Amino acid sequence: MIDAHIHLDQYKNAEIERLMKNMRGSGVEGLVTVSTNLESSIANLALAERYPGIVHPAFGYHPENPLPTEEEAARLLSWMERRAKRMIAVGEIGLPYYLRRQWAKEGRCLDLNAYVQLLERFLSFAERHDKPVVLHAVYEDADLVCDILERYPIRKAHFHWFKGSRHTVEKMAERGYYISFTPDLLYEPEIIELARSYPADQVMAETDGPWPFEGPFAGQLTQPPMVLEIAEAWGAIQGIAPEEARRRLRNNTRRFYGI
Repeated sequence: MIDAHIHLDQYKNAEIERLMKNMRGSGVEGLVTVSTNLESSIANLALAERYPGIVHPAFGYHPENPLPTEEEAARLLSWMERRAKRMIAVGEIGLPYYLRRQWAKEGRCLDLNAYVQLLERFLSFAERHDKPVVLHAVYEDADLVCDILERYPIRKAHFHWFKGSRHTVEKMAERGYYISFTPDLLYEPEIIELARSYPADQVMAETDGPWPFEGPFAGQLTQPPMVLEIAEAWGAIQGIAPEEARRRLRNNTRRFYGI
């Protein structure tokens, strides 16, 4: 299988070595490593060079970060332009749902329009270079991102760890967008219900590591072989055997990312 979304650069060096060693013979053959800014993109490119054919890097700017300055955004996009052939996708990009909520609680106002403009710059890049996009867009933000995507000829859109309304789910499924399930598929009713309804040929498995999980994963370091358990849980929901579930999720990920 392939871990469709992991922040490999956020692990400690010793952890990365251990993760890569543990992957051997585990049934996990590749990682889509997403980036959060220029420094993160540089680190993920270095990891891809260190583990060729296993680490597939995506470059972008995570929307839950503070808004970058014009100089910072331009530097990142310029760096990406020179390395477009090295990247598998543009990401992680999207809108700051959680940051906006946090600021609202603190009585602060976040300039959402500025984040929308930043997102559109990355979507333009993806269109120009014919790259898939990895999106952080949940709940009502997903509706806005779907509307924005309609202005671009981008059909390969991956909404990672998606959560949203039934209306939004139906819209995304109809447009052919992909989603991915994290280890919380094993214990979150909202995600279990989503797994029942979303088209089986438009789903993938991810860890979003090193983000920690609860349930049977409480206290554990999040690592790529967890996608095998995600596949087994998804298979049980779909009524198919674990081996077949792993095969389908793997094929979906390979098809989407061209791996």
